[in-house]
Amino acid sequence: MISTHLDLNVLFSLTKPTLSHIDDFIAEAKRLEFSYPTVGVTENTQLSDPELAGYNIDHNRIVIGRGQTDWERARTSIQSWKMFDMPWVEVYRPQTPIRKDENVAVLILHFGFYSLNAARIVYTIDEPERYGFAYGTLTEHGESGEERFSVELDPITGDVSYDLLAFSTPNHFLARLGYPLTRSLQKRFARDSKAAMLGAVDSI
Repeated sequence: MISTHLDLNVLFSLTKPTLSHIDDFIAEAKRLEFSYPTVGVTENTQLSDPELAGYNIDHNRIVIGRGQTDWERARTSIQSWKMFDMPWVEVYRPQTPIRKDENVAVLILHFGFYSLNAARIVYTIDEPERYGFAYGTLTEHGESGEERFSVELDPITGDVSYDLLAFSTPNHFLARLGYPLTRSLQKRFARDSKAAMLGAVDSI
């Protein structure tokens, strides 16, 4: 049974967790609460919103294609969690549907150890020219905050863009202790996630 309190044996490991362990972790996540109060704030908020005071805010955007075909590829890539396709990050399970209240685990390999982090989809976006979702961190997560992954089609230029918006603050004491390293990982994730989406649209 996984405790609702942060536990080094749950969140951090020198060896890669087994699929069985991860499945149990995700199942247990269903009863966990969000680790921050402003759930869903990325849906309508401005980056200067007072509710985000005290959080690190990261906003990244890149053009990943052009035209209707690339737009459909971008939507499919989000649905398949392709923005997590990088050697040091894995999402479980990538077949998880983009649907409110679905839970996932994000496994990260960094600095010689693994961390397993629980998140839940807060809301989805399904518009003619915009698609995506946001997930929020649960109590079993090294960070506390929310991240929005979306793709957009510009009806005038035909450009297809990938947009990544996140706000966060350390949740686990190790994340606070290694704050500069945590921030470098967040920036690395944004860079690699953009590259993953660019490659996914180009390769489909």
